[in-house]
Amino acid sequence: MTTTAVRKEGPAAVTPPPTVGSHVRNYVSRVRGGDVGALPAVLGLIVLCTVFAIMRPSSFLSAGNFANLFTQGAAVTLIAMGLVFVLLLGEIDLSAGFASGVCAAVLANVVTVLGYPWWVAVLAAVATGVVIGTTLGMLVAKIGIPSFVVTLAGFLAFQGVVLLLVQEGTNISVRDEVLVAIANRNLAPALGWALTAVAVLGYAAVQLLRHRNRAARGLITDPIAVVALRIAGLAVILGTAVYVLNLERSRNVLIVSLKGVPIVVPIIAVLLVIWTFVLQRTSYGRHIYAVGGNREAARRAGIGVDRIRISVFVICSSMAAIGGIVAASRANSVDPNTGGSNVLLYAVGAAVIGGTSLFGGKGRVFDAVLGGAVVAVIENGMGLMGYSAGVKYVVTGVVLLLAASVDALSRRRAAATGTR
Repeated sequence: MTTTAVRKEGPAAVTPPPTVGSHVRNYVSRVRGGDVGALPAVLGLIVLCTVFAIMRPSSFLSAGNFANLFTQGAAVTLIAMGLVFVLLLGEIDLSAGFASGVCAAVLANVVTVLGYPWWVAVLAAVATGVVIGTTLGMLVAKIGIPSFVVTLAGFLAFQGVVLLLVQEGTNISVRDEVLVAIANRNLAPALGWALTAVAVLGYAAVQLLRHRNRAARGLITDPIAVVALRIAGLAVILGTAVYVLNLERSRNVLIVSLKGVPIVVPIIAVLLVIWTFVLQRTSYGRHIYAVGGNREAARRAGIGVDRIRISVFVICSSMAAIGGIVAASRANSVDPNTGGSNVLLYAVGAAVIGGTSLFGGKGRVFDAVLGGAVVAVIENGMGLMGYSAGVKYVVTGVVLLLAASVDALSRRRAAATGTR
């Protein structure tokens, strides 16, 4: 007679709840594995701000200069936000700078020369961006011309289009009060605090809801202490920024009062939230990452690769149009140089410096905002220190090269450790 031994099973193993320590260890492990994310850009921004604050404390740390940082980098940041979508597919758009100039010239002609209302001019400018993006995307996706060649041709052609729209060098003024206010006016201090409260409460609601839903499904969640720290950190950062921006910046209060959050800031914030939601919370966003990660695998999975490729160029040129509107507002005019000079270089640099990969498949819209801040701080800080434009270009180029090197090395590290 055979006796079968029966092993008594103990209670089912229960996964211990995550702790702050385990969360930190996991983050360090990811960084060592090559997933550095936005860490280099954050550290770079801290170092740059510290250096300029030490070298020019009275000017760099002033409330007026803090506000200037937002308006100086707004157009480049908006264009970079659109470029993130193209870079996620491993493509490039070299025409984004002058595309913004074309859209700005359309805006100026419609509102100043033709005399239409501001909202008609804005719609015309954005529609122009959509047409440009659709054309570029069709040439890349349907005909198969490399994006580098297509957009380089656009870079050259759009310079001519801008010249034609401004009649070979005429400066077209933009005097509409609504358009001028975009980059030159500020919110009322109370409204700035109200929007800050809405932003913090909205972020807290999203974070807590996400934590609850993942816990209810038995998925791995971040420790509640980490979630609370994120919310508190955002509240401190936004609260400090609004407090500084609400300080009086006018040198002669009797003539004009100058305080409050620049109007362009909530515009960037709203677009950041919208595009972040699109990338992270929609099937369209997941398809972009899939196509950027492996185009053939995405095609076999049933994703419309050509449709995705065309759409990212449309988004890029539409955001370039918005950047052009902001640039026209800040200058109160449009001329042949609008969208030219270093605009494209700074926009691409902002996206890459912020952490978006040039190889596709990795990046966030927030990278453009973070990288735009780095570029703006370099431009602003070195200007305050009296350095020439040549030195600014060299430093910005070195920072961009370092960012690209970090991206390449992190990808190599990720491949070596099997995390990619």
